[in-house]
Amino acid sequence: MLFDLSGAAQGLGYKLLAATLLPRPIGWVTSLGTTGVVNCAPFSFFNAAGSAPPCVSLAIQPGAAGLKDTARNILQGGEFVVNLVPFGLAEAMNLTCIDAPPDVSEVTLAGLALAASARVAVPRLAASPVSYECRLLHDLETGPGQHLLVGEVLAVQVADTHVIDAARGHIDGPALDLIARGGAQDYYRQGEPFTMQRPVWDKTR
Repeated sequence: MLFDLSGAAQGLGYKLLAATLLPRPIGWVTSLGTTGVVNCAPFSFFNAAGSAPPCVSLAIQPGAAGLKDTARNILQGGEFVVNLVPFGLAEAMNLTCIDAPPDVSEVTLAGLALAASARVAVPRLAASPVSYECRLLHDLETGPGQHLLVGEVLAVQVADTHVIDAARGHIDGPALDLIARGGAQDYYRQGEPFTMQRPVWDKTR
């Protein structure tokens, strides 16, 4: 079936993307408001966006009253931290989806602990096994209140227990036990991994 999104009912495009781009990594973003309140919210329109320099992309939909707190904080302060979500923090992550007012910290609501970042003023989530400390590189407004943000990753914090070889950047990925987003209320926990060797042109002829 063809879904022609030109002139389609508002929200149909989101539903189709969320129902078909599966699974999606979750970026659990901490940002800092102008009054010092630490905002924390998860976003599944998130991914790596390059490696030289290392970059991540974060797409934030509009809120009920315009810009969401996360987008506003990043655009004003120019910094943010993307924390990854292990299965053990799934319920806490879900709680931070709440539509709290800007002066309320979701970190406090979820009973989360913060830790200082190394390269940005925004704190990271202490219990997250991986945190990307980011500086805003680009902001593309793709619709009213809808922003595609690209951040340069200045530092990566990885829990020591998951580092196999620090010098070579080898991380025990399966041990991170990360979850991913599915549909409206669906999530995925990492299943059994499999490997495929990337083909090399000179070796296939």
